[in-house]
Amino acid sequence: MSISNRFYNDGLEKAGVRDLSGAIISLRQSLKFNKHNIEARNLLGLVYFEMGEVVSALGEWVISKNLRPKKNIADDYIDMIQSNQARLDSINQTIKKYNQALVYCRQNSLDLATIQLKKVLSLNPKLVKAHQLLALLYINGEEWDKARKELNKCIQIDTNNTMTLRYLKEVEHMLAPEEGAKAASKKKSQTKDAVVYQSGNETIIQPVNVKESRGVSSLINMGIGIIIGIAIAGFLILPARIQSAKATVNDELRVVSEQLDAKTATIDEMEQQVSTLTEENAKLKGDLEGYIGTDGALQATDQLLLAAGAYLQDASDIMAVSGYLDDIDVESLGDAASEAFTGLYGTLTGLIGPELAKTYYNDGYKDYQQEKYASAIPKLARAYQYDETNGDALFYLANSYRKNGNEDKAKEAYTKFIESFPGTERANRSKAYLAEMNNGD
Repeated sequence: MSISNRFYNDGLEKAGVRDLSGAIISLRQSLKFNKHNIEARNLLGLVYFEMGEVVSALGEWVISKNLRPKKNIADDYIDMIQSNQARLDSINQTIKKYNQALVYCRQNSLDLATIQLKKVLSLNPKLVKAHQLLALLYINGEEWDKARKELNKCIQIDTNNTMTLRYLKEVEHMLAPEEGAKAASKKKSQTKDAVVYQSGNETIIQPVNVKESRGVSSLINMGIGIIIGIAIAGFLILPARIQSAKATVNDELRVVSEQLDAKTATIDEMEQQVSTLTEENAKLKGDLEGYIGTDGALQATDQLLLAAGAYLQDASDIMAVSGYLDDIDVESLGDAASEAFTGLYGTLTGLIGPELAKTYYNDGYKDYQQEKYASAIPKLARAYQYDETNGDALFYLANSYRKNGNEDKAKEAYTKFIESFPGTERANRSKAYLAEMNNGD
């Protein structure tokens, strides 16, 4: 308990300076040493909530309330969420849109993922995961300024998030100015004792100190130079300029022609993209129907939240909670089920599982005795699902399959009973039933 309290104090200090990811690590360590540390669990829920992880926060507060039903501030936190229907709807929309953004990323539809994440952040601006994923998409598109803007928002929420700092380091590296740029140098053309100037294509060098005594000869020389310059301009410079102008016009025509060809190619490419996007849109509509179906991740999240709400309203009404949990197939979700999802699902099944298993077994065994095997099968299956130590439920389930004519299922159930409860008298009977059915085949 002392070590747990130390980790709690460390997590409290980190949360006070907005080192939320560090606070999560410390608070989890605190709960490893003392799972009944209510203050640490409630604070962990608050940290999750501040990072936009509402489902994870709700899971921690539900566990806290179960451990201490009375005088627990977790009640206020839960009521804060449940009493606001608009907030619940916003949470649902956030989860759905974030999951859909992940689907778009896996399908390489990055533009659609970006749009979806912007919608997520408009509903939940503190969801650090969404900011990080959006920044990663900007990095992939080499939009470094936008990526830095999103990562700075993450820093404002969680100042010491390792993933955020790693992304920000890469972005700052790409935005750093290039070193060693060389400034262009200008040279002045001059001589020590003369002034140099250009006349047409001719370079004229005039001494600095020209004596006025040479006035007449200098004027004659200057006149001759001017005449020669004009002649050179007429016979050499003008044709060269005309040729240069023609070359410039030809270059501009060539550039315009290349741009037209490029635009034509771009139009063809865009038409192909429109065709491809039309096909992808049809495929995505089909995929979306799968995701919002009974076994889809979005529907499963809704059912889990409804189950949690039903448990909080009336913990004794386990059949109502079971009605929502029975519609969730965790195995079929696979990687689509997040850690927070599976954690909350496991918590709820752990809270109601033993009592629910007993209720299903009693009802199923009653139908079995009355030879109502079709009715007994789902009840006994549920009983064993919620309590895998109940060998009676598994044995009578196998018998019900056999007597109902479903020998394949019966063989599976008998085989599982032999593996789970070896050396028992019913295991020997299961072997005999298997041998009988195999001989019949």
